[in-house]
Amino acid sequence: MEASQRLRIAAAEVAALRALDGVDAATRARRDELRAWQARRLAFTHADLLASSRYRDATRFFLDELYGVKDFSQRDAELARVIPTLTRFLPQGALETIADAVELDALSERLDLATARVLVADPQLGGAPIDDDGYARAFRAAGARTDRERQVELVEHIGRALDRLVRQPLLGGLLGAMEGPARMAGLSAMHAFLASGFRAFKAMKGADAFMKTVIDREQALMRRIWAGESDPVRRAGQP
Repeated sequence: MEASQRLRIAAAEVAALRALDGVDAATRARRDELRAWQARRLAFTHADLLASSRYRDATRFFLDELYGVKDFSQRDAELARVIPTLTRFLPQGALETIADAVELDALSERLDLATARVLVADPQLGGAPIDDDGYARAFRAAGARTDRERQVELVEHIGRALDRLVRQPLLGGLLGAMEGPARMAGLSAMHAFLASGFRAFKAMKGADAFMKTVIDREQALMRRIWAGESDPVRRAGQP
């Protein structure tokens, strides 16, 4: 499937999921609580990367732009309008990276909503604050392992692709030139997303060690959860 088609499908899915049509108030509240908990978990797992002058910006990009809890509705609306422009002007590698990011967005939204429903419906979890073991129980019940593995795979694809893209000097110039027109066209949030990822990875000057660390940790945590280990996040700590 071409990147532009993947992008259209994933953009439509993520916009529909974020609309939360037919989702009850309890599930909405649990989803918001879950996403805040996951943001804290990621910051704990990768605290050393956040503290590193070399890796801080790239880590913050992943936590804020790919796993963030902020309102992405403006970016969603902009994306639907900007796809034809992206298809015409961006190189294929950049378009594939955006398609991966939006697919990750849609998959994460779907899994978060499924996990929130488990947190509401499970009598052992309903109403209780989320903790390591409760999260792990809901994580296992909410989605197929292949979906969770796909999340990590997409994170790696995006990181590796950004590392390749920053080596293309013309792309940096293109993003810089697009800032004013993007703002005038009402596409500032979409442009900010693209530009922040480019800047973060360019400043890192090589992403191999960073990506290996992130992916190894996320895969190890996933294995602990699927194995049913107790307190998986705290036990994992910082490898």
